[in-house]
Amino acid sequence: MAPPQGQMRPGRQLAVLGLIFVVLYLLVFFAGGASGSFKDRLEPRLGLDLIGGTRVTLEATNSVDGKPPTAENLEEARQIIESRVNAFGVAEAEVVTEGNRNIVISLPGENRDLTDVGSAAELRFRKVLKAADGSGTAVAPPAAAPTPSAAPPSGAPSASAAPKVSPSATGAAKVSPSASGGQGGMAPAPSASATPTPSASASAAPSASASAEPVPASIEEQRKAVEQKVGAAAWQAASGLQAPADLSADPSLGDKLKPFSTLTPQEVAVLPAQTQFNVPTIGCAQLDKRPPASISDPKQQVVSCEDGASKYLLDQAKVLGTDVDDADAVLDQANSWVVSLDFTGDGQGKWTALTREAFGNEGQACDATALGQDGKCRVAVVLDNEIVSSPEIQGVLTGNSQITGQFTQKDASTLAGQLRYGALPVTFEQQEAQNVTATLGASHLRAGLLAAGIGMLLVIIYAFFYYRLLGSVIFLSLILSALLVFGALVVLGRQIGFTLTLAGIAGMIVSLGVAADSFVIYFERLKDEIREGRSPRSAVPRAWIRARRTIISANAITLLSAVVLYVVSVGTVKGFAFALGLATVLDLVVVFLFRHPIMTMFARTRAFLSPRVSGLGRALPARSQQTQPRNPRAKEA
Repeated sequence: MAPPQGQMRPGRQLAVLGLIFVVLYLLVFFAGGASGSFKDRLEPRLGLDLIGGTRVTLEATNSVDGKPPTAENLEEARQIIESRVNAFGVAEAEVVTEGNRNIVISLPGENRDLTDVGSAAELRFRKVLKAADGSGTAVAPPAAAPTPSAAPPSGAPSASAAPKVSPSATGAAKVSPSASGGQGGMAPAPSASATPTPSASASAAPSASASAEPVPASIEEQRKAVEQKVGAAAWQAASGLQAPADLSADPSLGDKLKPFSTLTPQEVAVLPAQTQFNVPTIGCAQLDKRPPASISDPKQQVVSCEDGASKYLLDQAKVLGTDVDDADAVLDQANSWVVSLDFTGDGQGKWTALTREAFGNEGQACDATALGQDGKCRVAVVLDNEIVSSPEIQGVLTGNSQITGQFTQKDASTLAGQLRYGALPVTFEQQEAQNVTATLGASHLRAGLLAAGIGMLLVIIYAFFYYRLLGSVIFLSLILSALLVFGALVVLGRQIGFTLTLAGIAGMIVSLGVAADSFVIYFERLKDEIREGRSPRSAVPRAWIRARRTIISANAITLLSAVVLYVVSVGTVKGFAFALGLATVLDLVVVFLFRHPIMTMFARTRAFLSPRVSGLGRALPARSQQTQPRNPRAKEA
């Protein structure tokens, strides 16, 4: 039995719907980064096929053998890059492989910065063994190790500007020891010194000559080519160096080593680490431009630069990026952006062992020139080919850490995303970056909207012709659904980066068809109730109760299909699923907060009782015939 009609209060439901509209369009016009004129604030975020965008081609490189990557590695790299790009939001990004070397990234919006998504993001923690001048010019060696009171030399980079790693258990930046973050802390690196003098402790550091280092055959061939380019005299002089050359003691050595300054970064990358470090004419300008993955081998000593001026010989990597469990961009206590690192169980043990080794300078491995201001070893945080920071270890760290520096929110988020999603199994170089237009997409959009408009117009004409007054309910419901979907698109475009594409528009058009079907279910059920002998006013709530189950079931199936499609699909198909699911949910809102209440209000009007006006057609005359006396002779009696 249907509840008494007096219990139905359509005004409340319509008020709730009105409140939803007010809140939604307040967000559209005044929140979420809304700016510009009112027209600009009503523009949704459009996709690559509608407004054009940026297309970047990355080519896989291999500094060892030059062979293309395996199909498995290329697909893994594509998935990681796609995760990084999708960190911008639901932006309809397309990341596809092309051939056996290339990955093509397409993102809506012109001049998008995609330079970091293809970086390898190989994180290494390496102990600093030696330090030297990285200017690539012949300079006299400085004094021995810096003292805590020593001022940085003129032109040297300032330590305060360099990022550093600090222990933290709560996410706040800490340089001093923390009870919850571990014992000890990490101090910033001292200012870079000039070319150091070989000290007594230098021989204690692990070293290897150029001939003793096992190398692949292809690297050996490239080294022979470099040897021929620099000449036998320069190559022999460089191979005999056991420490950075003292050109002030032997000026003629500078002339012998000068050919190394003409080498390209690719040629420098194939030299042994000791040669890269000991030859003073090899500078940071060459080292910083080496191909990706030039120093990625964690089992080899490597050379890298910090701030483009200091050249460091680094130990084997004792802690890797795979030892980092999670990375997040957070604000520290000084309201500066940092990257918080959470290590894995094994990674935390490796990190503690590395800081213990550096704090005690075990085996006197760190040269005097590489020690910090307090005489402790430094640990370089190396990302790809660059040193992010090289802080001095002031204690054994047993807690999580942070990478701090002059980060903006974007820089910190990008670095955290690279570390969180993992390092790429393949290194890439950007080959092409171009802006693409949407001429074809705009033409398709106009054709699609024209077809959708004609189709909707025919539906509305048929609805008014067949349902008459009830056709106005269909028309108003579709208008309200469209306004809700449009407002949601604008807000979601600003908040999560949702981008509207042709596929998304197709999803919304499909959802409007589902909404129109629900009207047919409701109205035809209403006619059935009237044919069974109920009055139009009492038939409305009863028809709603019976039709509601069917409407909810149909929309639930559509929504479930959209969710499954969104999970298993990629690219534009994902946008189609998202738009379809969003429009389906909002259609249910309109069904419950507008369609049923407005039908209850129409049932109380006289026009609703007229078959010519209400659109109930033959249902009302059939009911009238059922209410007439069955036996005409009753009056005669």
